[in-house]
Amino acid sequence: MKENIEEELSAAKAATVGTKQLPNELKRDLLVVIAAELKDNVGHILRENKKDLARMEPTDSRYDRLLLTEDRILGLADSVLAVSDLDDPAGTLLSSKQLDNGLLVEKKTVPLGVVGVIYESRPNVTVDVAALCLRSGNVCLLRGGSDAWFTNTVLVHLVRGVYAKHGLNVNMLQLLPTERKHVTELLTATAYVDIIIPRGSQTLIDFVRANAKVPVIETGAGVCHTYVEKHADLQKAAQIVANAKISRPSVCNALDTVLIDQAVAESFLPILTNLFKEHQVRMYADAPSYAILSKLQYPHLEKASSEDFGREFLSLQCSVKVVETLEGALTHIANFSSKHSECIVSEDAEKIAIFMEAVDAAAVYANASTRFTDGGEFGLGAEIGISTQKLHARGPFALEKLVTEKWYVTGNGQIR
Repeated sequence: MKENIEEELSAAKAATVGTKQLPNELKRDLLVVIAAELKDNVGHILRENKKDLARMEPTDSRYDRLLLTEDRILGLADSVLAVSDLDDPAGTLLSSKQLDNGLLVEKKTVPLGVVGVIYESRPNVTVDVAALCLRSGNVCLLRGGSDAWFTNTVLVHLVRGVYAKHGLNVNMLQLLPTERKHVTELLTATAYVDIIIPRGSQTLIDFVRANAKVPVIETGAGVCHTYVEKHADLQKAAQIVANAKISRPSVCNALDTVLIDQAVAESFLPILTNLFKEHQVRMYADAPSYAILSKLQYPHLEKASSEDFGREFLSLQCSVKVVETLEGALTHIANFSSKHSECIVSEDAEKIAIFMEAVDAAAVYANASTRFTDGGEFGLGAEIGISTQKLHARGPFALEKLVTEKWYVTGNGQIR
């Protein structure tokens, strides 16, 4: 067991000198090669992933996040190619002006430097972060969870192998040990690390926020609501709610709470339960919705407790609440939202406009599933996570946000 990660931190800082100087076309070419390596090594990656999966119960909500399939690996390769097609966010001239004293003052975008990412059972993050940091000229330090150690190790090995073959500093990408003591060391490494990004449970995010001395950009947990307003197309609403809950329940943009206008609750719930029954979605219902669902003899029904609202389920479970008005829905969301993704289903343009402006969230939806909150779906290539805070980045934390600003001042002997 390593005593500390001083060597890795120092190597990361040293690597920034070369990373900032990588030509745009070389970065594109490297990403294309990395994508090819992923496709060529599907079998090897799957074998390592199975070692991790064997240590986790399939009923664990993290299992699906940890699971890689051939299609998912090919999808990761495609996301790397998508990142390669995006413009380099660094080196963009933001402003330029000549002062009266002759100084040329310019502002340009530059890489952040050393980016530390702390995450849990999500090997897709390993590839996405590596690609995004390479494209933007950043060095990245990855601290994945012990649950995904074998998978993360093989993925990082493949990427570093590409760097080595091209004569580059492999320490542009490092996978850190998983011992807990090294997390604190990373969080306080202000001499080496420029930014920390946690991605995972609220517990992880809270720990990072409480213990970090390095600046933190949060990618928050998702407590996502869909409000079925009384003027909604109920068939459309049921499809939207079902997709948001069922398509991949273990991810942060999945639905957690259904809010239903009391005027349509008795009409809507039978349609929704027809879709939910097949997937055995467990519903935690408030008193009005419980009464309706009991009459429908819905088999996977529980009475909701106060803890079931504001809860990120990450499984085939959700809470249900009947509200009297749009204002009631807005109040509930304001009280329980994690400010990730919120949706209204309605055919009333005025109600939609009020909802979209009043809800405080990184992404607000009208008549579409919250499952679209994703860097790839938004045309950003890939993402590190979904930021629910308001400084620097909000929503999909993608390539465009992995830079900061720098002033370039050129003179000819001016003094003040």
